[in-house]
Amino acid sequence: MSSYTSIASDKLSRLIGTPHTPALIDVRVAEDFAADPRLIPGSVRRDDQQIAEWAGEFRGQSVIVICQRGHKLSEGVAAWLRHLGIPAETLDGGYEGWSAAKLPLVPIAKLPAVDISGRTVWVTRARPKVDRIACPWLIRRFVDPRAVFLFVAPSEVEAVAERFHAAAFDIENVFWSHRGELCTFDVMVEEFGLATPPLLRLATMVRGADTGRPELSPEAPGLLAASLGLSRMYNDDLEQLEAGIALYDAFYRWCRDATGETHNWPTNRAKQ
Repeated sequence: MSSYTSIASDKLSRLIGTPHTPALIDVRVAEDFAADPRLIPGSVRRDDQQIAEWAGEFRGQSVIVICQRGHKLSEGVAAWLRHLGIPAETLDGGYEGWSAAKLPLVPIAKLPAVDISGRTVWVTRARPKVDRIACPWLIRRFVDPRAVFLFVAPSEVEAVAERFHAAAFDIENVFWSHRGELCTFDVMVEEFGLATPPLLRLATMVRGADTGRPELSPEAPGLLAASLGLSRMYNDDLEQLEAGIALYDAFYRWCRDATGETHNWPTNRAKQ
């Protein structure tokens, strides 16, 4: 049972993927991490012995600390963070409890290299529409909340990726791209170990909107219309991305929580 300074895995799983996800800090010792090099979605690795060096980056946020079993390591780190004025909880059962519950885990091997600030950097074609907004949303919400996205001329994507140590996506002949009938969003959901029912449903919507196959999902035409509308509203790709993230937040919550809900007005009752 959770205490006021801890959170259960099922409750945390409901927060991940939403705009209200706390910062997740994985402090497992190196041996435990090497034995299972995966991360709870959206979490970052930090060394408990260097807490004085990294604690400041989490000021103004609430934090959940994750160790192997949810005992002394996460308890100690969380207590230190609270001492520094940072609201912090631990994860009940730690990483082992989360894994035993068969909740999603992101393989560290699939993450690109990080920059000097510990952020993944991604680059794609300018003027995004569907996939190039959906993929950054997935990365920000489930992989790296601080990820950087660069939008450049299509002809320069690969050169920019090489020069700035970024991961190219949604262009031909790179790892993060379309595969057969799958779009890049599909590929990321699978490769990052995020194939949950809500994200698979959203992936079908994205695929239908992105590849001109509206028959795949009744919602695909609406997603395409909203995406094209956003692309007309914003000249700045980063401003469009921020607006698009809010759009995908809404579609994800519908996929997760509201597919059975219908609109009940007007009532369509026969007139007396």
